Amino acid sequence: MRRAAVVICVFGALAACQKNDASAGQAASKLNDAAQLAGQKLDQAASYVGQQVDATQSAAQQNLDSASAPSIKIDPSALASSAQANLQNAASAANAQLGKAASITGQGLEVAGRKLQAWSAQNAGASASSSASSDSADAQKQMDK
Repeated sequence: MRRAAVVICVFGALAACQKNDASAGQAASKLNDAAQLAGQKLDQAASYVGQQVDATQSAAQQNLDSASAPSIKIDPSALASSAQANLQNAASAANAQLGKAASITGQGLEVAGRKLQAWSAQNAGASASSSASSDSADAQKQMDK
């Protein structure tokens, strides 16, 4: 860009210095040569920038391609089979634990039932003896009257 500005300044200076037709012709020729040189430099710069853009675009595309490629392969049937086996194992373990809990609960209820029967029998005997002594005390009171 600086060269293009210099070329334009040179052209302006040469145009201002036109003293006769010969020098004007020479100035136009020099101006034409400078314009061609500036055009070549601009073409070279544009080519260089285009090459850099292409290289950057190619590198970015390669990075994108490698990043989007799947690195893990998943087999749906193997995944489903594994999930089914895990569910069956979990169901079997849960069933075993429920059976164990039911057995322990049954044993606890049986022990509690026995204790309740013993307590009931013990209270029935105590109730009968206190009832008998209460009846005899009542009879004694009736006689005393």
